[in-house]
Amino acid sequence: MTTEILLGLMMASAGAALFWPKGGLWYRWNASRRNVGRVEVEDALKHLYNCEYNRIVCTLENLAGALFVSTDRVAGVIERLSSMRLIVHHGSALKLTEEGREYALRVIRVHRLWERYLADETAVRELEWHSDAEKKEHLLTQREAEALAIRLGHPPYDPHGDPIPTVSGILPAQQGKPLHSFKAGDVVRITHMEDEPAAIYAQVLANKLFPGVSVKILDRSSAEMLIEVEGKNIALPTTVAGNVHAAFVDKKEAVLGPRRSLASLGMGDRGTVARISHACRGMQRRRLMDLGIVPGTVVEAEMKSASGDPTAYNIRGASIALRKQLAEMIFIE
Repeated sequence: MTTEILLGLMMASAGAALFWPKGGLWYRWNASRRNVGRVEVEDALKHLYNCEYNRIVCTLENLAGALFVSTDRVAGVIERLSSMRLIVHHGSALKLTEEGREYALRVIRVHRLWERYLADETAVRELEWHSDAEKKEHLLTQREAEALAIRLGHPPYDPHGDPIPTVSGILPAQQGKPLHSFKAGDVVRITHMEDEPAAIYAQVLANKLFPGVSVKILDRSSAEMLIEVEGKNIALPTTVAGNVHAAFVDKKEAVLGPRRSLASLGMGDRGTVARISHACRGMQRRRLMDLGIVPGTVVEAEMKSASGDPTAYNIRGASIALRKQLAEMIFIE
């Protein structure tokens, strides 16, 4: 009798572990399946919107390529999108309905807001912003997204220069044109950078190209461009330049250099902060500004550490130690 009771209890426990509401394995497995399905739907909507925004025809084949799945699997995604009335077919072309467009813009808004948050308020590396936002865009509720937008001050652009859709679903046109479309002698300001593919984006970052940076086109060929950025000449492959967008800027407003950096001050020398390099971003930039390192601030080099790095600077009466790498991103008069 005791054995039968024990067996019964064990079977009941196993059943509870499998089927308990919101905690059982069966529930979690089903929830996981639903979540994967929703992620596929939302990723497909984003791709369809990007095709529409860039005036590219979206088909089953290029959607499968964008989602990195087989055409058979994407056919199931398309069937779900159709049944939800989020897309319509025009021959082999796929187009968003008004409902599908609104849904896609909500996902894009969350993605770009989260990238802005990572750039401004965390120490997460640039190369990780996109992949992190790819996950978060499927998890944040609309209420959480709006709270984030308020916290960030309703930014109009993400850190790559992409416009952030408004809460009402308005998405401004992207500014500028590919950098490789400008000619020698042109002075432009970077407005946008593609963050995919990651390998090319890494090259863009390595060359200190960021939205807001002024660039002078020195020379160009079919294979590469020679550009001037903050006083340095850079040979940029045309394939990389195609992922950077820029717009003309008044030459008087352009900041090209060369500029002296704070790191160049000798002990006892003073300099007035002109600006902080665009390469200094996020928490690092905020820390400098919190320390009073803003245009017009007078800074004096006081002493070096025994190893020569960091250096102590007198900033508004306080002695602040800064590493050379950071001091080189502070330009002075």
